Amino acid sequence: MITREDLEKKEFEYLSPLAAKSAESRGRVMEEEKSQVRTEYQRDRDRIIHSKSFRRLMHKTQVFLAPEGDHFRTRLTHTIEVSQIARTIARGLALNEDLTEAIALGHDLGHTPFGHSGETILNNIHPGGFQHNVQSLRVVEVLEGSKGKAGMNLTAEVKDGIVNHTGPTKPFTLEGQIVRFSDRIAYINHDIDDALRSGVIKMEDLPEDCLAVLGNTHRQRIDTLVMDVIVNSDGQPVIVMSDSCQKHMDKLRAYMFKNVYHNEKVKRHEDLHRVEIIINSLYDYYLDHPDQLPKERQELIAEHGIAEIVKDHVAGMTDRYALNLYNEIFIPKGWK
Repeated sequence: MITREDLEKKEFEYLSPLAAKSAESRGRVMEEEKSQVRTEYQRDRDRIIHSKSFRRLMHKTQVFLAPEGDHFRTRLTHTIEVSQIARTIARGLALNEDLTEAIALGHDLGHTPFGHSGETILNNIHPGGFQHNVQSLRVVEVLEGSKGKAGMNLTAEVKDGIVNHTGPTKPFTLEGQIVRFSDRIAYINHDIDDALRSGVIKMEDLPEDCLAVLGNTHRQRIDTLVMDVIVNSDGQPVIVMSDSCQKHMDKLRAYMFKNVYHNEKVKRHEDLHRVEIIINSLYDYYLDHPDQLPKERQELIAEHGIAEIVKDHVAGMTDRYALNLYNEIFIPKGWK
């Protein structure tokens, strides 16, 4: 039998001195008996995969609202692609692949229904605003739990990587920094793929200089960016990308914001208006009817306040659940 101690020993033998070692983790808020066969980061990864919030990602929008077709990315497929890219980089740098995977799988657990459109609306209506990375941390610290315990009780390294996968603060582990890069590498390239498939853009519309540097295909661009991060970060105390690749990836991102993310074909005005109505209506409804919240949410109101719990509930919904719930509450049955 390969024990946890065996795995921990192998980390010190094979991983870079710069890698986070599970035996040296800063630990959990609540101490737990250690697993016989899994490291601390492996346990965190497994807890995330088995969580309800992770399962719900399969029915949450990535970019396209109500896409026609089976092959468009969801928040779950995005998460899996980020995880694959991040693991490849971590492996190439001899960093901790288990920690990297746990952070990648948990980084978007707090995303709203209807993608970033839902996030923007909640940010506008909720006191104190809304950020999906902060909500992801809240999910693993408070909202997901088992056996009457609040939260997943994850290690400090995983929680830091989740909350800092975006925003001004870099994760304190190199593994967390890998996920920051992998998130952007994944979404820029798979969103290009989805936009091309939908006909929103054409291949000849993409900036020629970006394609010349990064590659003409989805596979080539990801390979170029992944290898660039590995080569430029090898042996370094920070994860970095070359100036050339960073410049052209940022240019592609700017192109996508201008031509895809705000494109009428991707997010029609009537769909955006509908999303705004749904989220506003559900948020206001539960503020006025806290007794209609799930029991486990009602139990948190005294500690966190009604507005915070309503935000949690709405943010946790899938697209189809939010839509069906809105129809059930607000649409007269004879009109359906």
